[in-house]
Amino acid sequence: MHFIGFCIAGPNWHHNGAWRHDESDGTDFLNPARYENIARILEEGKFDGLFFVDVLTLFDTFGGNFAANLRQPGQMFLLEPLQLLACMARATSHLGLAATMSTAFYHPFHIARSMATLDHISGGRAAWNVVTSANDREAQNFGMDRLMERGLRYDHAEEVVEACQALWRSWDEDALVLDRKNGVFADPDKVHYVNFEGRWVKTRGPLQTPRSPQTSPVLMQAGSSERGREFAGRWAEVLFTLQPDKARMQDFYRDIKSRMAAHGRAPNECAILPAVDIIVGETESIAREKAAYLESLVSDELGVAEISNAMGIDLAGYPLDQPLVDMEITQGSRGVFDHILRASQNKNMTLREAGHAYGVNEITPQIVGTPQMIADYMQDLFESEACDGFVVVPTLSPTGYVQFVRSVVPELQRRGIYRTEYAGRTFRENLRS
Repeated sequence: MHFIGFCIAGPNWHHNGAWRHDESDGTDFLNPARYENIARILEEGKFDGLFFVDVLTLFDTFGGNFAANLRQPGQMFLLEPLQLLACMARATSHLGLAATMSTAFYHPFHIARSMATLDHISGGRAAWNVVTSANDREAQNFGMDRLMERGLRYDHAEEVVEACQALWRSWDEDALVLDRKNGVFADPDKVHYVNFEGRWVKTRGPLQTPRSPQTSPVLMQAGSSERGREFAGRWAEVLFTLQPDKARMQDFYRDIKSRMAAHGRAPNECAILPAVDIIVGETESIAREKAAYLESLVSDELGVAEISNAMGIDLAGYPLDQPLVDMEITQGSRGVFDHILRASQNKNMTLREAGHAYGVNEITPQIVGTPQMIADYMQDLFESEACDGFVVVPTLSPTGYVQFVRSVVPELQRRGIYRTEYAGRTFRENLRS
């Protein structure tokens, strides 16, 4: 079983009121020591790695401004992840370290150089969470009016990844000589121009950075559309997914593994990891008390604003007590609403209630219980070929990680389905062990 920790360089993860909790480190989000501490905790728990989700804008869909998302912070992406990962690399020895970088805005040369540098700094533990971006406001921050047409974004991303792969291989493994006696630094015959030219992407190369320990970083991705799944079948080594139940997890798992096989890839070359929101207690009642208190910190209105951001439409003009089923949505996507309704027994849910539900976990399945109960849940899905492990999203940071590592991880180790030591030197080696 494989675990990846979920991180955001901001005050909250998925729960929009978690930063208000006395045990939260959410107000310390500008301090690199916060992230170093999280990395040490996850390495103690023998996690494969962690990744930073990142979006390149302050959300301002709700009401046409960012007031709702600044007055009460929901998901906010406030620091640049690669620089934090460099700090975390120095605080750990085994943990994989993944940053989100958008193919829409970063040139392949920049991505390739940044990731190769992180791979060197970490001794072979770098990973790239490949995203195509979905928000025109991000594009406007980079001087564009809008994103590329949706249907072309993954075609463009394919070119970016291909160009990066060529750049990462522009130095042969033995190109560095470092012969002081004879005054030979590198063998020029083993460093090559790339001269990559596609429909959208062009780069001469070679990369300035010598070949890194993994050659290329581990490639992570979260696409679930038809085109996103095809991209994953070719490239993804870690696949982050949100699936509401076991049956859908199994369907998704089978689909991705079959796409991998069509590209000549072995099943262990991609770890499929659904996200789960974990709240652990010594007893079930204690766990539920923790969950109830955390839920009391949620802002319903902020939850509605965050649904606006996710759907790409302004919900500020809708009455909060209007049932979702009565709302005529003609733009954006109703997917968030439909998912909330599927997960709820209240089919007459209002917009306010939907905002509350979204504020608790942003549609991530929440597992509340004892270490044994959580281990049972994970073991069942793992052994039912619904997943290869999980992206662990604790409601509370860092306490949620500490409790998971100190109580659930030992239970899984006792059952023989989770490592007791790291088997490999690099992130990729641990993922495939």
